[in-house]
Amino acid sequence: MIAAIRDKDGTKLTGSQIIDKLFGRISQVLLEIEMYILFIFGWFPLSFFRMLLFRIAGISIGKNTIINMGARIYDPSNIQIGDDCVIGEKITLDGREKLIIGNHVDIASEVMIYNSEHDINDPLFTAVSAPVFIGDYVFIGPRAIILPGVTIGKGAVVAAGAVVTKDVPEFAVVGGVPAKVIKKRSVTHPSYRLRRLSFFEIIGRLF
Repeated sequence: MIAAIRDKDGTKLTGSQIIDKLFGRISQVLLEIEMYILFIFGWFPLSFFRMLLFRIAGISIGKNTIINMGARIYDPSNIQIGDDCVIGEKITLDGREKLIIGNHVDIASEVMIYNSEHDINDPLFTAVSAPVFIGDYVFIGPRAIILPGVTIGKGAVVAAGAVVTKDVPEFAVVGGVPAKVIKKRSVTHPSYRLRRLSFFEIIGRLF
């Protein structure tokens, strides 16, 4: 007699469930291969080619936006980044749910943005996901962590090392673990641009 096939929690699986899990595992392996390729080529020093690769992978990237070297990206197809954004080195962008970043957003190095985590109160430790939205003219300082389901309002500032667990109001400055409002940003009608095109980006647009 053939032994029943069970999942990691010991639940007996039907034939259709086994097939679903098999295809799910194959999809996960293919996604991990894609992530590895993006991570390796994400260290390529010419930003024009990095942006081209990220767009081919499925990230929606606006005009004059740059993702600096060393980005770690999960499921690029759910990530959308607006115009004139600067995304710092060694950043983590989680696309397992929607990640929407507005225009003129400055995100410093080693920031981690997640939209999937485990439910610590679930007996099965189930993964839960929720989208993250980052408004226009937001600045996020180095090594800050943004957790699932968070909306960061227009013009807000997240201090270095902060852990953002809930929504941030427009033009608020937040910091700490967990992040709390420290003060309001004095500017309420920002109109600045963050970057100019590099030499190689200009050359790339000619071809």
